[in-house]
Formats: sequence, C-alpha cells, structure tokens
Amino acid sequence: MALFGKMENLDAPQDENKVMGETEKVKVLIIGSGPAGYTAAIYAARANLNPVMYEGLQPGGQLTTTTEVENYPGYPEGVTGPEMMEDLKKQAARFGTDIRFGMATAADLSERPFKITIDGNKVVEAEALIIATGATAKYLGLPDETKYAGSGVSACATCDGFFYRGKDVAVVGGGDTALEEAMYLAGLCKKVYLIVRRDVFRASKVMQDRALKTPNIEVLWKHQTKGLFGDGVVEGATLVKNMGTPEEEEVKIAIDGFFLGIGHKPNSDIFADYIDTNDVGYIQTVPGTSKTNVPGVFACGDVQDDQYRQAVTAAGSGCMAAIDAERFLAEQE
Repeated sequence: MALFGKMENLDAPQDENKVMGETEKVKVLIIGSGPAGYTAAIYAARANLNPVMYEGLQPGGQLTTTTEVENYPGYPEGVTGPEMMEDLKKQAARFGTDIRFGMATAADLSERPFKITIDGNKVVEAEALIIATGATAKYLGLPDETKYAGSGVSACATCDGFFYRGKDVAVVGGGDTALEEAMYLAGLCKKVYLIVRRDVFRASKVMQDRALKTPNIEVLWKHQTKGLFGDGVVEGATLVKNMGTPEEEEVKIAIDGFFLGIGHKPNSDIFADYIDTNDVGYIQTVPGTSKTNVPGVFACGDVQDDQYRQAVTAAGSGCMAAIDAERFLAEQE
C-alpha cells in the first residue's frame, strides 16, 4: 500500500481545503493518477477548482510499467511510460494540483459531500469526485511475467505490438480479448501462437471465425503456459499440453513477445455499492460524458473504458471529467 503523505506545492491555494481533525474538506477530489487522472487535474486546476489528487497504489498508472510509448501525440521520438507520466504530473502540479501519495480504501457516496477514506485512517469530504482508478491487467501469476515485464511480456497488443513487427509472438487466452489481440498482432507479426487452455474458445462466434481464418494465427489447443525463457528478453515459452492427462507433454515454442489476453479488472470495487457498473465492473457513464448515476461523481480512463484502453483516450476522458465537474459545481452555486 502506498504511504500517506502530501507533496509540497507552494503555489497551491491553501485556504480552500480545511483540515478538521481526521476529516478534510475539498472542492474536487481526484482518485487515481495516470493519463486520465493527471489530465483531469490539469483542467480542474486551471479552472480554479483547487483539486486534490491521491495517486493510488501505482502512481502514474499502468504506463509506468511500459518501456516505450510511441503512439501518444507530442512525442515524435517516443518516450518511456515513466517519463511521460512524470511530465503529466509536473504539469498538473504546475497549475496548483495538490498531489498526494495514498490510496482510497473506502467510499460513501450516499450524499454530498462525498466521503472517501484514504489509507484506512483519514476521511476526505469532496463536493465533486473524479474516479480515475484505472484497470489492472490480469496475469497468469508466473514469476517469469515479472522477470520479463517490459522485455517481451505485455498486456496490450495495441500499445506494444508495433515493436514486434515481422516477429513471432504468442497470445494466451480464449475469449474475445485474446482473439482481438491475436488478430491485431497478426497484421504486424510473422506468426501468432494462440495459447488456449481448453479445446474450445470462449469468444463470440464471429471472433472465432475471424481468428481461425487468419492464416498466420496458429491455435495451440489444450496448452497451458509453464514459463518463459530468454537471455534478458523473451526468446521462447515452455508450455504443457494436455496437462493432467496420460498424454501430458512439455512443448517449447520460439517467440519474441508474450501477450496476456485474459482481460482486465477495473479498480471500481470500493464504489460498487453506489455507482452503476457493467457485469465485469467497468463504471457506466452517460454516453458522451463522464457522468455516473450519482450526480457530482465522474469517471474517466480505463475504469470506465472496456473498449479502447489507450493513454490518449484516457487523457481525453480526464478532460471531460474535469469540465463536467466544473459545470456541476457552477450549477450548485
């Protein structure tokens, strides 16, 4: 869990946010960082809303685990994920955002001001709340996934597929996400292995048909990943075919990239009692806005986006959330 603390910001107005014991009152509270949270903070700060941001368990969000970002506008030579997040953070702080370490551990959105518990011991009351907590990619839990993170292991084909042009890669999973990743990579890579644990897909019929008709996708039915190998970077994967049966055998494939296609989990649990979500937990917003079913609560970034999950779309939705919050507060006044 992230340590609780306050980042020094001499330019931020101090009279708007009054601390009363263990309860603090703020005008706009942003939960989570990353492109959505930082962009929301930039816009909210420039609108004189004196936003307070808690960065969460992973300051900077998922992009801090990405080695190279080449598809974000404004970086013609590319930039590392951590560098880009640091740029956004500095920009948000420049305009007066009060950026703090800490994680939201509970929420009461039954009435305004909304009450958010930070690190289990402090309550922040907010007139408007922007949720930018993101989503966490699901992993198999193999030690090699951590060992080769950023060196051949990825949970986003759209983000990292470009680096594997003309190479051989593997995608693990049998649902729509995995097949979408595999087909995207098939347009870039020489060969795509699709590692499927069972002997059937879970994906929709139309997705199955497309994947099976793609010539450079090879489906490895009844295979499970045992580990990865390579000297500093992924060079191959060790699989187990027909695990737990008399026909069980170990199989090795040569690959340059290993992509997880088993889905993402939106970080929305603490808001679920109040905020409408879809069947897998993504926060539902009014189409064309960042508004949730609770007036004064807005959601942006991957916590409400199960379609695109890109830095640039997250940033755009963060802009929307700040503008929606500004208009909401103006209406209340």
